[in-house]
Amino acid sequence: MMPKARKITRRTLPSPPAPPVAAASVDRLLGDLRALIEAAREQAARSVNSALVGLYWHIGKRIREDVLQEKRAEYGEAIVSTVSKQLLSEYGRGYSKPNLARMMWLAEVFPDPEIVSTLSKQLSWSHFVEILPLKDPLKRDFYAELCRVERWSVRTLRHKMGHLLYERTAVSRKPEKLIAHDLAALRDEDRMTPDLVFRDPYFLDFLGLTGTYAEKDVEQAILRELEAFILELGSDFAFVARQKRISVDNEDYYLDLLFYHRRLRRLVAVDLKLERFQAGDKGQMELYLRWLEKYETRPGEEPPLGLILCADKSEEHVELLQLDKSGIRVAQYLTELPPRELLEKTLHNSIRRARERLALTTHEDQEEARGGGHSSVSPRRKAGKASKR
Repeated sequence: MMPKARKITRRTLPSPPAPPVAAASVDRLLGDLRALIEAAREQAARSVNSALVGLYWHIGKRIREDVLQEKRAEYGEAIVSTVSKQLLSEYGRGYSKPNLARMMWLAEVFPDPEIVSTLSKQLSWSHFVEILPLKDPLKRDFYAELCRVERWSVRTLRHKMGHLLYERTAVSRKPEKLIAHDLAALRDEDRMTPDLVFRDPYFLDFLGLTGTYAEKDVEQAILRELEAFILELGSDFAFVARQKRISVDNEDYYLDLLFYHRRLRRLVAVDLKLERFQAGDKGQMELYLRWLEKYETRPGEEPPLGLILCADKSEEHVELLQLDKSGIRVAQYLTELPPRELLEKTLHNSIRRARERLALTTHEDQEEARGGGHSSVSPRRKAGKASKR
């Protein structure tokens, strides 16, 4: 009998331990992976949102065509109610009667599908729901375009609308044709004008300043709440420096705050004044701007702009000094907000007066051009010209 073969077992040597992984390397890898995942999720959400807004626009357009063809209001009510009940049973709550009415509204106030397509890349349906009730088409376009450009959340949009951003922005004081022109330039050419950037007044209630305070207190509070301050200025502002030293003929001046506006491609000098705006403040800011233009402006950038933030100002002072020709804006800042009704009334009166002044100036210029320089220019305009000479 043959002996059984002896079974040979091989001993395997243990694998060498894996080299330790540096914690910093893991954190860096995880950070990159999270960024990729979040970017993909955000892109997918934007695609879904854009498709949803496009669908709602087409639904609204189709219902409007059917309703307008009948030319009967009672038919419109009945058809929307009937369609809503059927779509709710098949597709869910997104097709309620109020929502279908909003879809029709969307197709009515934004009739151009290309504009809707562009806006929907940044604006969700919830954004449109906030904007649609605005009766003024220019105000509606203003919020839609600024929301697109600055990528506001729905919460930020509500905040801007609640704080009357349109009424506080310089563009609202222009004639309607010029407002439409500025908004068209932003929409079609992605070109933002300074009148779409600067506001008056600025709300600085988040600084928590009450009672008596110094300029240094305002500056320090702004730096402490820099994120909120930039949100009030506009998201394209980037902080550059505080107490920027400006040397002229061995004499030092200090600019309170210096920002850069990316879309305007300009430096923006901000000077804080606790008192009422004075005529001499213009000369000081002009000195800052010319120095910045000479020593700080880079190739391809536009000349710097100045913003004088003051506790109060005289409209006539601002008008007579023709500050806009020097690239200077003067705005009041409020550390405590008045009641909304009072604020709305004040802003609407300010807009009306600004438009009346601009209309009067335009009319006088036209009369002067027709008369070959011998027209009946108002005494105020004549006095202004005489003082220049």
